[in-house]
Amino acid sequence: MTMTKPAARPMNPRFSSGPCAKPPTWKPDVLRDAPLGRSHRAAVGKAKLAEAIDLTRAILGVPEDYRIGIVPASDTGAFEMAMWSLLGARPVQMVAWESFGAGWVTDVVKQLKIEASTHIAEYGEIIDMAALDYDQDVCFTWNGTTSGVRMPHGDMIPADRSGLTLCDATSAAFAQDLPWDKLDVTTFSWQKVMGGEAAHGILILSPRAVERLENYTPAWPLPKIFRMTKGGKLIEGIFRGETINTPSMLAVEDFIFAAKWGQSVGGLEGLIARADANAQAVWDFCESRDWIENLAVDPATRSNTSVCLKFTDARILDGAVFAKAVAKRLSDEGVALDIGAYRDAPAGLRIWCGATVETSDIEAMLPWLEWAFEAEIAAA
Repeated sequence: MTMTKPAARPMNPRFSSGPCAKPPTWKPDVLRDAPLGRSHRAAVGKAKLAEAIDLTRAILGVPEDYRIGIVPASDTGAFEMAMWSLLGARPVQMVAWESFGAGWVTDVVKQLKIEASTHIAEYGEIIDMAALDYDQDVCFTWNGTTSGVRMPHGDMIPADRSGLTLCDATSAAFAQDLPWDKLDVTTFSWQKVMGGEAAHGILILSPRAVERLENYTPAWPLPKIFRMTKGGKLIEGIFRGETINTPSMLAVEDFIFAAKWGQSVGGLEGLIARADANAQAVWDFCESRDWIENLAVDPATRSNTSVCLKFTDARILDGAVFAKAVAKRLSDEGVALDIGAYRDAPAGLRIWCGATVETSDIEAMLPWLEWAFEAEIAAA
């Protein structure tokens, strides 16, 4: 090895991009008020679910006339629910710049077989969102969890569009400013920026999306867990906490704690600032070294949550093998867990910088990353 191991270690080495680190003040005790062994349809259960919805609205600034529902199967379930229930009324523009967006393309083109045009960018790049036809429906991810590329803003989405915009915002919500007037359907899960537990998704509908639901019936049968209308009317209970299937009250309690923690650090503004500081620490590290750089080509589109990196040193013969070796070395040392690039993404690392991560832990981890790089170069 060409470097001595750094002296400082992160207090929390969890930099996974999902499930993500719990809030810094989390401990098992915070779940003691969960109504375990009680029906989610009992008054106490419905009150907890309604509280989770109300906290979501308050922190994210969701307009009062937008509906917020807790749905099954994490962000994937929420986005599938939206696509299967809403698409097909008009042609659709499918947009992808990472693996999950590519999955939505497959579902629409090969499963639902809707008339669609596809717009796909390579990892690290983004498509020209201003060039899309917003009189058609448009499906896209706001922040590419597997590519580290995000929408810089929503100015390119016209206010007077005829189509609906369906946005997978799972690694953006609570860390980036989402323009609600440009989004008709927004989905995410608790397990990303808020460090919540998996298996539950959030579905947010604009009045325009509700109008589509009440006036359009898809040509295909809908599974029970996707059905949001009855007799041509929205099932309003779904958006008051009367969930379609049985939720985990333990997970709901966990999110309520996380949301209140988010309020305690300054709400959305504070959460964004924490993620920005974390990402900036990584970006500054990369800027001062010639062997690693951000996967995002344009700095304006760099994610502040799922920061994806690639090694650029000419001495590296096999990028995938090298990146895995670096990630394993850091994991074995217990200083950075689960930071390998997503399996479909280019070889490299993915460091979660969402709001529940402490900047001091990022700063303590980065010297270890340099140590692991040098160690692997020396061992090659």
